[in-house]
Amino acid sequence: MNEFNEYIRERFSTVGNIVIKAMMGGYLVYLNGKLIGDICDNELFLKRTPTSDRLLSDSELRYPYEGSKTLMHVFDRFEDTDLIAELLEGLYTELPEKKPKKAK
Repeated sequence: MNEFNEYIRERFSTVGNIVIKAMMGGYLVYLNGKLIGDICDNELFLKRTPTSDRLLSDSELRYPYEGSKTLMHVFDRFEDTDLIAELLEGLYTELPEKKPKKAK
């Protein structure tokens, strides 16, 4: 785990339980069990929902990695604690529950 990942965990943990898991050369960011974004090359990408589209309307939309099919918001306003709280609460509410694993 690098310093950037720890910084994100620290900034976002005021809203809930943040888990960052290594995946395919990058990292997946979970809030209370829901996937909210990716970390690639020390940049944070957050999923698009009505809340993130509204609150991050001025942020850049990019693909987090080559081959990705999902445009995501590039997030860099880590000092704005009010924005982070509103954004993460909205993302959590709007993103679907994790699908249960199928029994083998």
